[in-house]
Amino acid sequence: MPSNVHISTHPCLRAKLSQLRSKDANARETKTLIHEISLIVGCEALASNLQTVSSGTGETPLGYEYTPETIHPPIALVPILRSGLGMLEALQTLLPDPVPVHHLGLFREPTTLQPVEYYNNLPYHRPSTPSSSSNPQPDTAILLDPIIATGGTSVAAIQTLLEWGVKKVLVISVLGSEGGVRRAAMEGGEEGSGTVEIWVGGVDGEVDRRGMIRPGMGDVGDRLFLTIGK
Repeated sequence: MPSNVHISTHPCLRAKLSQLRSKDANARETKTLIHEISLIVGCEALASNLQTVSSGTGETPLGYEYTPETIHPPIALVPILRSGLGMLEALQTLLPDPVPVHHLGLFREPTTLQPVEYYNNLPYHRPSTPSSSSNPQPDTAILLDPIIATGGTSVAAIQTLLEWGVKKVLVISVLGSEGGVRRAAMEGGEEGSGTVEIWVGGVDGEVDRRGMIRPGMGDVGDRLFLTIGK
């Protein structure tokens, strides 16, 4: 795998991923497992990409002074509709403060398997002057999508975010195919450029003729929202 691809080896994640694969996992269990896996992958991704910065002084309940810390650089969360919504709460839980949440709606055309954008609520214009410290403009976008199958959706979303103006895109995913993950990892420049990183819970070998990961775990959006057979 390219050096900007990070596949979790956490034993608890691997066990939870096995549970998530089962056809017997209902919508409630699917939601919980997606959340818990996202917490683990998200924690690993953020630990590698965020730094702490000190600012001023604070006071404990006992009257002792301490130095407050916060995170840097400024980030935004970007779930891909629908299934990325299942990962959003996990990342919001990890972060110490609220951050902007922007949504991208992409679906895969069934015949060509090409991504089609149907919704985009990124702000139209990023300010050309530095933003205030109380509302900093995001430097890094964290793209949330549980599945990287063919990689087409991830590539389209990464392109959109880089064109919007972020310096870095972290893709956080539950499961990917080997080919799809490689394709997404190569977007945004040469390997090692630091523009794009892929953080994923597991990788399977291939996709079938319908573009579904094999063995995979089915359509996560359908499983989360009980729309199987639509």
